[in-house]
Amino acid sequence: MTISISKFIKFLIIVLGLVFSLHILILKLLDSIMFENKIILAYSVNIILAIIIYTLFCKFKKMFKNQIGFVFIFGSFLKFILFFLLFNSSYKADGDISKLEFLAFFTPYSLCLIIEIFFMSKELNGDNNFDKKHPE
Repeated sequence: MTISISKFIKFLIIVLGLVFSLHILILKLLDSIMFENKIILAYSVNIILAIIIYTLFCKFKKMFKNQIGFVFIFGSFLKFILFFLLFNSSYKADGDISKLEFLAFFTPYSLCLIIEIFFMSKELNGDNNFDKKHPE
C-alpha cells in the first residue's frame, strides 16, 4: 500500500466517521429513527467503493495514464448500479424517496466523491504539498 493510499483511507475514514456521527446526532435531535433508511449500509458501501476506486486509480495511473479517467467513470457507474440494487427499491417502496432517505445515501456518496476527486487531482498534478502539510 502506498503512502498516498494509506493517507486517503485514513482521511476518508476520519471524515466520514465524523460526518456519520453528526448525521446520527442530527437525526436524534430531530426525533427521527437514527439507524433507518439503510444509513449504515450507505456509509459502508460508499467508503468501501471509494477505497477500491482510489486504489485502482493509484495502481493503474502509470500503466494506463491516458485512459485513467475510465477508472473514475467505472467507479461512478459501479456506485450507480449498487444504488439501484441495494437502495432504490427500499427507498421507493412507499412510492416516494423522502428527504431522510435521500440524505442517508447522498451524504456519504457526495463526501466520498469530493474526497476521491481531491486526492485524484493531487495525484495527477503530482502535488506533494499535501504530503508535506499532513505528514504520516
